[in-house]
Amino acid sequence: MGPEALAQVLRPLAQHIQQAPPGLLVGLHAIDDAAVYKVNEQQAIISTADFFPPVVDDPYAFGAIAAANAMSDVYAMGGQVLMAINLVAWPGDLDPGILSEILRGGMNKVAEAGAVIAGGHTVTDDEPKYGLSVTGMVHPQHILTKGGAKPGDYLVLSKPLGTGILTTAHKRGEVREDDLDAALQSMMRLNRKASEALQRPGVHAVTDITGFGLLGHAWEMAQQSLAGMRFSFDALPLLPRARAYAEEGHVTGGARRNEKYLTPHVRIAERLDRYDRELLWDPQTSGGLFAAIAPALWPELEALAPDVQFWKIGEVTGLVEQAEQVILEVD
Repeated sequence: MGPEALAQVLRPLAQHIQQAPPGLLVGLHAIDDAAVYKVNEQQAIISTADFFPPVVDDPYAFGAIAAANAMSDVYAMGGQVLMAINLVAWPGDLDPGILSEILRGGMNKVAEAGAVIAGGHTVTDDEPKYGLSVTGMVHPQHILTKGGAKPGDYLVLSKPLGTGILTTAHKRGEVREDDLDAALQSMMRLNRKASEALQRPGVHAVTDITGFGLLGHAWEMAQQSLAGMRFSFDALPLLPRARAYAEEGHVTGGARRNEKYLTPHVRIAERLDRYDRELLWDPQTSGGLFAAIAPALWPELEALAPDVQFWKIGEVTGLVEQAEQVILEVD
């Protein structure tokens, strides 16, 4: 679902926000990547869920990607994954052996996270879908949230952009094998190490980049921080030939929804053509962590490469009084 439609369907829930128990540290009152509930002074539970139709043909790879994507929300909150529940929609006439491979890919990726698949739920549907409901743990005083970015902060990203464009080219049979492999490796890579790297003083706000694209999730962070942001397009990390595939027309409907919703809040330099802009709207699957950090912290993060890679892609600009005044700039 696009950001505009999602915002609309959530509006009726606003009346229930005041009824939330005090233990709910993160919920609908400040929409974030996952819900967080305080258990005691040392522990809080993180709860999230995510599932979607196949983005690649290989069932094992799809399962691993979907699992990495679902667990990313826990990592975006600064937590550790404890366990996960499989969520499956499956056509009755589709080979169950394919589903076994999807589940195997998800199970192995969860095991890589140091967690376990503890159960699941399956329904019959016309289109296959797979994902996880994930439970994690975090210290109540060490939660990473979308709000809190400060003027002068550097904006950093831990994975390259372009997965929506490359997987669309893949579905049409028009992607090079080595380019697709680069996208697969990126999507299957856990955000665990990046999250651990961001659990230090000077990290002010964190989210992950998924279906709303870079600018969509940046705008959510900027809104909750009441601060503007400026990006350097030339600094953005891109998957191989991502722009070339955009030029060939391999763009998604999700990109159009993101563009429609975000255009009033974004100023893009005239030098950037429509293919450059596609990379900004492109919905990501299992994208990287995006963070606002104190400038003094950047040398530490930069020194972690190549084990943990971050790119500095922009900075936080001035504060505003209302969320509607937030503007994202791309130069």
